[in-house]
Amino acid sequence: MIAARRLLAGHPILADGLTALAVTAVSVAGYTAAAMKAPVRPLNWADVAGLGVAVVAMTLRRTWPRAMLFVATTAMIAHAWTHQGRHPLLIIAAGVCAYTTATRNSRRTTWLTFAGCVVTLYLGDVLSGNFPLLTAATIPVVTFVGMATAFGDATRNRRAYLAEVEERAQRAEQTREEEARRRVIQERLRIARELHDVVAHHIAVINVQAGAASHLLDRRPEQVRPALDHIRHAGDTVLKELASIVGVLRQSDDPDAVTEPTRGLARLPELLETVTAAGLVVRFRQAGAERGLPAVVDLAAYRITQEALTNAHKYGMGDAELAVTYTREGVHIEATNATRINPDKSGSGYGIVGMRERAAAADGTLIAYEKAGFFFLKAELPAPIEGT
Repeated sequence: MIAARRLLAGHPILADGLTALAVTAVSVAGYTAAAMKAPVRPLNWADVAGLGVAVVAMTLRRTWPRAMLFVATTAMIAHAWTHQGRHPLLIIAAGVCAYTTATRNSRRTTWLTFAGCVVTLYLGDVLSGNFPLLTAATIPVVTFVGMATAFGDATRNRRAYLAEVEERAQRAEQTREEEARRRVIQERLRIARELHDVVAHHIAVINVQAGAASHLLDRRPEQVRPALDHIRHAGDTVLKELASIVGVLRQSDDPDAVTEPTRGLARLPELLETVTAAGLVVRFRQAGAERGLPAVVDLAAYRITQEALTNAHKYGMGDAELAVTYTREGVHIEATNATRINPDKSGSGYGIVGMRERAAAADGTLIAYEKAGFFFLKAELPAPIEGT
């Protein structure tokens, strides 16, 4: 049974031909049963020809629906001229072809085709001489074909509506998938920024202190212990921050879990102490009254400052200047240091890219450039005071 359905679904002409033969068989059986009960008019060549035309029209209705509708209409006219009556199978074939025409064409084309068939059928009846000018013989056929056309038009509209609904559902599903992928990418970038900021700064400190310890080991062994203490402190700090990030990842299914490490400009003195211990002299100045900032802005400001000082330590020479200015509109960060190597060329470049991404995430801007042997970094992060 399933194989037969697949065969018919793949061969629509075969399916329509079998349907036409089944309708013909039912009609012939009805005619035979009626003939057994009472005398009926015997079939003539016009009846057989009309039957053949009806079978062909219903078989080819999907291939040429409008043409088969005109063929069935013309055959009805010819049968009326020769036999002075209607052929039932031709009426059924016209209705089936009208339905198919309505499902395959626009509403305007469908009803224009229907109107043409109605006019043709009426003129054929009148010109045959078998019907008066104001004949009502055309009305039953027109009514049947019109109902079939209306049903086909409604079917086409319903199919179009279902197709549109399905398309909208697919677009919505695609949008949800794209949104999910976008959020995954954003989360991966955020984690990558956190790992870079956490690891790069403290590993740089550890590297410098380890080099200093190695240099002092033979000449001034008494100064090795402070360097080792700085290495241990930096190692402990990076482990704690990594544990914080991993904790955020493990709590991703908890809606109340904290989604950002608790870092901000309030810990700027600790950061300055760390980079100073690593050997970088920072001339720091702050303008404006220090105040609380939104979490996103506060974290972005701290990470940008941390990365700027790390780059100054790794790629710069001499001292560095850092200025943090609080205004009513937000916070402004400026970092300047003499440089011997462009960090974009010697390093991975992820540091400056990450700073720009953090500034953009906070709706701010960041400019970093090298000029006349100095590296400049300026960040504007909006955090307006309410009521301004």
